[in-house]
Amino acid sequence: MPGPLSGIKIVELAGIGPSPYACMLLADAGADIIRLERAAGGAKPDDPWYDVSARSRPSVGVDLKHPEGKALALELIASADAVIEGYRPGVAERLGLGPEDCWAVNPRIVYGRMTGWGQEGPLSQRAGHDINYISIAGALWPIGRAGEKPVPPLNLVGDFGGGGMMLAFGICAALLEAKNSGKGQVVDAAMVDGASSLMTFIYGFRSAGMWQDERGTNMLDTGAHFYEVYETKDGGYMAVGAIERQFYAELLKGLELNPDDLPPQQDRSQWPAMKERFAEIFKTKTRDEWTLIFEDTDACTTPVLSPAEAHEYAHNNERGAFQTIGGALQPSPAPRFSRTPGEITSQGAPPGAHTNAGLSKWGVSTDRLTELHLIRAIV
Repeated sequence: MPGPLSGIKIVELAGIGPSPYACMLLADAGADIIRLERAAGGAKPDDPWYDVSARSRPSVGVDLKHPEGKALALELIASADAVIEGYRPGVAERLGLGPEDCWAVNPRIVYGRMTGWGQEGPLSQRAGHDINYISIAGALWPIGRAGEKPVPPLNLVGDFGGGGMMLAFGICAALLEAKNSGKGQVVDAAMVDGASSLMTFIYGFRSAGMWQDERGTNMLDTGAHFYEVYETKDGGYMAVGAIERQFYAELLKGLELNPDDLPPQQDRSQWPAMKERFAEIFKTKTRDEWTLIFEDTDACTTPVLSPAEAHEYAHNNERGAFQTIGGALQPSPAPRFSRTPGEITSQGAPPGAHTNAGLSKWGVSTDRLTELHLIRAIV
């Protein structure tokens, strides 16, 4: 069966980072996406290319500043369900490809916009990256250990969780609404908004008086001994997340500790001392030895795997959580659908690697392709 978004057509005005990731999610789920991007020409589909977020859709080289390149884009948009762009605010309008331009040829089009700061506000025209967006969302401050500076969580919270995933969700929601109303709308997916949304649970804890602003002192930020990473005898690490009482009991059993000899689990005054004690115990065995001890328990204790190891882990391997396509190891499509599973339909390819094939599939004739090549509107 085709993926759940089979039949949905999307024009991607190529950007970097979160917008391609959103398009990857939608394409893996079956959407027919055509990726329009700048290209130098001469790229081939089987050329080595390891940007796996460009997978599952063709890359078409188009000069959107060329009048005929813009006309081609609007022609494709006329038959599409959604457009996704990741430019700074105002750039798409200057190209003649803003929401109003697209609605003029297709009133039902859903227009997805991926930015860091949003379409308006004092910072909307400023440059930024994940670390900047999460810093003002209150998401960077809590991440880190007591007495130390905040630690950037890669670029997962702003770019991909608060950005790409939110955009994909917004596109799906707006497409459902457009099906009923017959009208398109703008999906303004700002990474700063998405990062704030991801912090909803923590803001709730804080309002309830269950979270302190001093980092490294709370239950989920390495303040607690039962939610921490511990080094093992061989220099590996184990991740411990035994929050609930019954899971904590399993953890103590694996560590060969008698709960009657220990302070109550939620006695915060004893957390630092208990962390030191746990650290000493975890240092007595290797990561693999601890993994064996805890793998058939509910102690919520697991090995910390590197990206080079994760695909080999038994659970991930059995579920097919990773695939190697075109020489690039990459995560499989997620989430999983029981009746209409997602699929990686092609590997990522250099810009412009599928210009003719991609446009032909969307109904552009051979004669038109030849003409567009001659005037350098496409490459």
